[in-house]
Amino acid sequence: MCRNIRPLHNFEPHATSGEVHDAALQFVRKISGMNKPSQANAEAFDRAVAEITHITEHLLDDLVTTAPPKNRDEEAAKAKARSEKRFPRTEPAAVAS
Repeated sequence: MCRNIRPLHNFEPHATSGEVHDAALQFVRKISGMNKPSQANAEAFDRAVAEITHITEHLLDDLVTTAPPKNRDEEAAKAKARSEKRFPRTEPAAVAS
């Protein structure tokens, strides 16, 4: 689940509200241990997502760096290369006739 939380700082263009919300949702899912809360827990779950989204947006606004902004496409290509190295694809075995 947490593999879906991506770094959001120092990208150009900046992280969208949707990206921040998605990261907050994944975080709350992970720490609560539930993908979809019951009706009894829905309000607390949704409130936690909203509060974490809000504070994360403040954090991203306040962070300072001298590094040049990262490119989303380049970072995605690097992640894909790491994944392919870590989990190489295997060719399916040939079927004998």
